[in-house]
Amino acid sequence: MRLIFAGTPEFSRVALEHLHAAGHEIALVLTQPDRPAGRGMKLHASAVKQFALDKGLPVAQPRSLRLDGKYPDDARAAQAALLAVKADAMVVAAYGLILPQWVLDVPARGCFNIHASILPRWRGAAPIQRAIEAGDAETGVTIMQMDAGLDTGNMLLAHTTEITASDTTGSLQERLAVLGARLMLLALQVASVNALKPIVQPVEGVTYAHKIDKAEAAIDWTQSAEVIARRVRAFNPAPGATAVLQGETIKIWRAQALPRSAAPGTQTGDVVDVSSEGIAVAAQDSTLLITELQRPGAKRLSVADFLRGFELRPGMAFEKSLH
Repeated sequence: MRLIFAGTPEFSRVALEHLHAAGHEIALVLTQPDRPAGRGMKLHASAVKQFALDKGLPVAQPRSLRLDGKYPDDARAAQAALLAVKADAMVVAAYGLILPQWVLDVPARGCFNIHASILPRWRGAAPIQRAIEAGDAETGVTIMQMDAGLDTGNMLLAHTTEITASDTTGSLQERLAVLGARLMLLALQVASVNALKPIVQPVEGVTYAHKIDKAEAAIDWTQSAEVIARRVRAFNPAPGATAVLQGETIKIWRAQALPRSAAPGTQTGDVVDVSSEGIAVAAQDSTLLITELQRPGAKRLSVADFLRGFELRPGMAFEKSLH
């Protein structure tokens, strides 16, 4: 099938790789403009752009697709490119730009989206993070026929997967990326024989996965250890849960909830035990065991390695969150 592909991060790259390997003709790739990243804040191409250039696929990076928006010249150039392609369909996966109606109308079969949740739960920008944060037992991928709403289009295919107790956003995203790519290949195969059966999304169970704000990364020790541990997993690898200790902002990468409460008189945020197994910190009616963490400018470390360079003992305390 002759396709336009729109996507930006690694999740999208996996889908593009599968489509390319399956023999689909990728006539045009849309991805976000290069962004500054790293210590030197040099411009970096997206994972999708890097793959596309490696395979010799044509790439466009409009700053906007809105003809009446801030960058109308970009939108008009993109419109000309999309119309010239005469694509059968457009595949979208974590692109990062809203598609106006004129884009949805360009491909003969419309635009298909790979969404990392079972709709209508977790519409929006951060479905993987919000599912882990909420403690969902499972999630999945929905292939959706896009419309002008926010993830409101008809469902074409869906497949669920378990969220394990050790899943981070990083690990779950890797599984969902492969699942989404395979499901999209199936959807295109079924579409090629006009056998897709769109299903209208239920009106019940709608939730929104709002974009992650860096301010959310600060740990609130007045929450339960179970909630904090879920947030640690949800914010791994980005933006990383943070807590201030001895004036340093420490990133907490791995932690687990312990069933026991701290001793009477202990305040939330107090360090109650320190060993090579973990740093136990008092939370609301529970205890959080931190097992992997990172000082500013340093590497992620196990607790045993961290303690070799940081003096920590019971009685010290993490600063209280401003939440």
